[in-house]
Amino acid sequence: MIKKIIMSLFLLTITIFTASAWFFSSKILQLDITGCDVEHYVFCGDPNTQDIEFEEVNFKSIDGLTIPGWYMPSADTNTSQAILLVHGRTASRTEGMRYAKAIVNAGYNVLAIDLRHPRQHPDIISTMSYHEKKDVTAALDFLENQKGIQSIGVMGFSMGAATSMIVMAKDPRIKVGVFSGGYANSIDVLAEQAKIIYGLPRYPLMPLVAKFFEWRGDLDIDEINPEKYIGQISPRPVYIMHGTDDKTVAFNHGERLFAAAGEPKQFWQAKGGLHTRLWQLDKDKAETSVVDFFNRYL
Repeated sequence: MIKKIIMSLFLLTITIFTASAWFFSSKILQLDITGCDVEHYVFCGDPNTQDIEFEEVNFKSIDGLTIPGWYMPSADTNTSQAILLVHGRTASRTEGMRYAKAIVNAGYNVLAIDLRHPRQHPDIISTMSYHEKKDVTAALDFLENQKGIQSIGVMGFSMGAATSMIVMAKDPRIKVGVFSGGYANSIDVLAEQAKIIYGLPRYPLMPLVAKFFEWRGDLDIDEINPEKYIGQISPRPVYIMHGTDDKTVAFNHGERLFAAAGEPKQFWQAKGGLHTRLWQLDKDKAETSVVDFFNRYL
């Protein structure tokens, strides 16, 4: 009788453990369709709301998804430089629009894209940058082949920062990288959020979550850790921006990325800054430092 009770409790524990890991892997993969948060992103309309001239564009990723974007040309029609804006996991192309006007006014063409998301098709999953890398590469192809761009910089936010770091390490077409609120290691940040939101321990749960995530997302989790790749970007310059009060991607991720990066590099340790909200913290410094960095190196 005692053996049966012990065995039943053991099986129940395994079932609960497995179900919890499956549930959390689902929370990673499946995104809700949400509206634009004005408090976070400030500008929720198209570029016309800031009096920025723009063109609705779209292009295909290598796996056949349609990636939409806004192409905002510089007033200088002779420039062959462009900045690619890449949003975070739950956001859209509106995330980078806080910086768009200052960058366009500095003489750069700007492309803000929507990474793959269920808003485009309900079956699309989020893979913490693994498949999203194809979208960034497709945007580079578009700028090069359709717009004649010869020199490209990138500004990424959160997962968009992580994605852009990995692509930049492998693709020399990106000459300069600015990364706001990026994570150093995907499983680390997921484990931290699981603890904060659900009170779930990292061990023994996260290794099984990672296995489910890999299998269900058709990905290699070792390939979505920017800390592993950022050092390969040098001698191309990187600018790390991270708020000390970031509750989504802890500040230590920014410190780790900066430590792993090669020269030339720059780090804004934004005291009191929240996740990717450094523009709201100090608009003048945010815009000026980003434009100055692109001007210096691009």
